[in-house]
Amino acid sequence: MKKVYISLVSLLLLTLSAPSFAQHGYWQQHVDYKMNVKLNVQTNELTGIQHLVYTNNSPDTLYRVFFHLYWNAFQPGSMMDVRSRELGKTILGLSQKGDTIRDWDRRVRDRIEHLTPDEIGYDSVVTLKMNGIPQKMIYHETILEVPLHKSIPPKSKVDFDLTFKCQVPVQIRRSGRDNAEGVRYSMSQWYPKICEYDYMGWHPTPYIAREFYGVWGSYDVKITIDKNYLLGATGYLHNAQEIGYGYEKPGTKVIHSKAADLTWHFYAPDVHDFVWAADPGYEHISAVADNKAHTVINVIYKKDPSKEQAWNDLLKAAIRVLPFIEKHFGLYPFKQYSFIQGGDGGMEYPMATLIKGPSLGTAFHEWMHSWYQMMMGTNESLVPWMDEGFTTYAEGKVSDYYYHAFADSVFKNDPEGRMKTLDRLDNSLPLGEANAYRGYFMLVKSGLAEPMTTHADHYSTNFAYEENAYSKGAVFLEQLGYIVGDKIRDKILLEYYKEWSFKHPDANDFIRVAEKVSGMKLDWYEEYWIRTTKTIDYSIDAVLDENGQTKIVLHRIGEMPMPIDLLVTFKDGRQETEYIPMYMMFGQKPNENPSVQRKIYPAWPWTNPVYEVKLPVNKSEIKSIEIDPSQRMADVDRSNNKIEF
Repeated sequence: MKKVYISLVSLLLLTLSAPSFAQHGYWQQHVDYKMNVKLNVQTNELTGIQHLVYTNNSPDTLYRVFFHLYWNAFQPGSMMDVRSRELGKTILGLSQKGDTIRDWDRRVRDRIEHLTPDEIGYDSVVTLKMNGIPQKMIYHETILEVPLHKSIPPKSKVDFDLTFKCQVPVQIRRSGRDNAEGVRYSMSQWYPKICEYDYMGWHPTPYIAREFYGVWGSYDVKITIDKNYLLGATGYLHNAQEIGYGYEKPGTKVIHSKAADLTWHFYAPDVHDFVWAADPGYEHISAVADNKAHTVINVIYKKDPSKEQAWNDLLKAAIRVLPFIEKHFGLYPFKQYSFIQGGDGGMEYPMATLIKGPSLGTAFHEWMHSWYQMMMGTNESLVPWMDEGFTTYAEGKVSDYYYHAFADSVFKNDPEGRMKTLDRLDNSLPLGEANAYRGYFMLVKSGLAEPMTTHADHYSTNFAYEENAYSKGAVFLEQLGYIVGDKIRDKILLEYYKEWSFKHPDANDFIRVAEKVSGMKLDWYEEYWIRTTKTIDYSIDAVLDENGQTKIVLHRIGEMPMPIDLLVTFKDGRQETEYIPMYMMFGQKPNENPSVQRKIYPAWPWTNPVYEVKLPVNKSEIKSIEIDPSQRMADVDRSNNKIEF
């Protein structure tokens, strides 16, 4: 999901990980959904039949199961409604116009409280059977508990058969109808979805507003709707020759049905959710990417002449960046991806995303969720920084590449825009990462920081959740490059993809991959950065002459220890890096810049606040000394990091 930003000036007035248990003897559950649903576009009601084959691959016997019923959140008095209104009582500061900034989710605010019966959403399971036998159902608002008449033993399968009825809510949060851009139906979190069971047990997480966790499997979905509606969805359209709307093979004839409705048949393998959207005014354009798999990119948007070019530019940009994405983050394993206009901002799903408009930043962000969530099924309620943070980091890299590599064509009619954009990108950090550091520093200054081990729904403020999940999560990866070296960090990400795609990694799984690839101990990094709110702050306290030598006194002011790159620039133009590993690393990074001589010093024990570096030169020969000139280390006060003579 794309982050909603609040101005830095306003908030100056004023993190999430599961416990890192090792997943020994790894296993994961499996589901196969078959659904046949019909949407009445006059009443906004959806009726459906679901057949679910559930495979218990765990070593545990299951005596009950749980289902998500997300749309029950869109009713007055729901947990989502109350939580939003309660957070809205928190004052974060004043806007530049002097308006009060409240902490509620601006896309929800107090809107749910005022919904009328024909505007609310609901998910109602009418019947539920396991292996043909009716089961008891206990509603807990957005969670359905099902005590089983017979337990599910380890390594066994059962069949669930459900009939259900839903009402599509007025656009509130991600899903719904008639959104601000006029899209008729944004159908996300729309069906009874079985909850995940993993090594930590069941995860019947109520829908408060945050992200998701799902079971890997396949979806075979038939959607019947008025034939004037064009659909975009997760998966592959099996009956494209009956549907048309640009899905048919080029140059072939579509066999049009004379019925009032059409049934769209989609199939999606190896996914953990299914999204679709529908509108009678949709336009569908597509192109084939120049990657090994020749991935088909679909762009489905509401007709609007003023935005036609922007949507076409989005398609062109996606085609251009996919080879770069695959090289740096892993291969995209599916044959298609769809950017679909809908929802209330940007929200990721397997093989598709809902986006409000043709913003390239939003499109890149949501697409990168295909790597950091759709192919890495992390528990977003417990480790949203492994989803949103990694995605924000990747979005920055993709944007930086795109605007550098294709600046001539992107800005061919806007030379001033070209110059301004490249100037911003040519800072020491890519634009996306620079924004992430600013967000993290803003959080520290606000005094609202919480550990990233806080459950996503349990943060005291929306602000702290967003800055932890997005900003501090992105800084985690950029700063990892400072610790182990950028090239090693890039290898870590590819190895992480190789080992954990289509699984459910947690923080410890990532750290173990990072340790194996880098040859360093990195558990300390997770401990300080993820589990605490301790900050980094180093200073150059003194530079002294000592018998023709120069003594540099460094001071660790902050509570989080780090390795130190100390760049010394001499008056003759020569440079030298004084590299000080941190004791708990039990290793050192390669010299990232071989053109600059590097001297390696003994490791700095974390118990010692002061460290001395001695140079065999006179102080008069030195022009400047700087801690971390790359600015990848998130030092909260850089005013004392550099001395010039």
